Amino acid sequence: MVPGSTVGIVANPMSGRDIRRLVAQASVFPNAEKTNMVVRLLAAAGAAGVERALVSTDGMGVAGGVVRALAKRRASAGRLPHLEFVELDALTGTADDTRALVVAMRARGAGVIVTLGGDGTVRAAAATCGDVALLPLSTGTNNAFPEMWEATVAGTAAGLLATDRVAADAVTHRSKVLHVVCGPTREVALVDVCVSTVTHVGSKALWQPATLRELYCAFAEPHAIGLSSIAGLLHPAARTDPHGVVVTLADPATADRTVFAPIAPGVVAPIGIRDARDLPAGVPRRAAVERGTVAVDGERELEFGPGTPVTVTLARAGPRVLDVRATLAAAAARRLLVHQRVPTLQSAP
Repeated sequence: MVPGSTVGIVANPMSGRDIRRLVAQASVFPNAEKTNMVVRLLAAAGAAGVERALVSTDGMGVAGGVVRALAKRRASAGRLPHLEFVELDALTGTADDTRALVVAMRARGAGVIVTLGGDGTVRAAAATCGDVALLPLSTGTNNAFPEMWEATVAGTAAGLLATDRVAADAVTHRSKVLHVVCGPTREVALVDVCVSTVTHVGSKALWQPATLRELYCAFAEPHAIGLSSIAGLLHPAARTDPHGVVVTLADPATADRTVFAPIAPGVVAPIGIRDARDLPAGVPRRAAVERGTVAVDGERELEFGPGTPVTVTLARAGPRVLDVRATLAAAAARRLLVHQRVPTLQSAP
């Protein structure tokens, strides 16, 4: 056990529950499984030598499930970190809870914060995490930024960083971010910004491909789900590339190019393409659409009209993110998780 080492865990009880369960074939991610993931994270962090774990509280049973699960855990299952639940004065059921929990965990010395949620959860955590590394695990609908890692493996990686057995500079990277300015309002996105002709925020989720006009991506992977998959199948850009991607969209009935992209679970839609190219960092780009809404990381957030210009700028100033694969590769190379028994000397007969 390494004195002072601390891991934070924020489990969003609202992730995986939006309208895409109705308009697409997205599955519900149950809070019981989030509870199980937290327990597995704690077990792995304890095995890696973490002294203390900070766990979020909620009003939907995730934290309560953790308490019940740990009460039934056998002592022979291995040591756990000292557990502290982080309570807020009031729960809002919004992204404000995530932001406040991350602030509290930073203040209590968390060396890494694991988030259980989708793109929106990570975006909220990124707003207040400062230089503390995030490890985003996917339990939401839009999961382009969080990755699918088994919680035991993720907990091991988080524990290695929290105990300083691996150097942060070697196993973390600074993610890119998209800054959106819509009149006096400013927003950020970690994955994508989409300008559509829909004039009202409404249910927030984007599920009408014919309304999409401009897409800006901080990174675009061919294997992604969501809007960034459009750019990923046309003009891929890695998370660590210095540039992003900008795509101008068109009606697929008249467009010269059409890409069939998985824009939501169970929905592979034809998307008309006018142009796709690199989006350089530090260069503001003004949207050509006169009236509509702006979606950040898959959810409509901002409404604008002819008198409200919208600009999008890519920057390399996003949150620091833990690379699970690089962390465990470093552990293997340095044999950090290998215990070598030292033979005892025996006297001659």
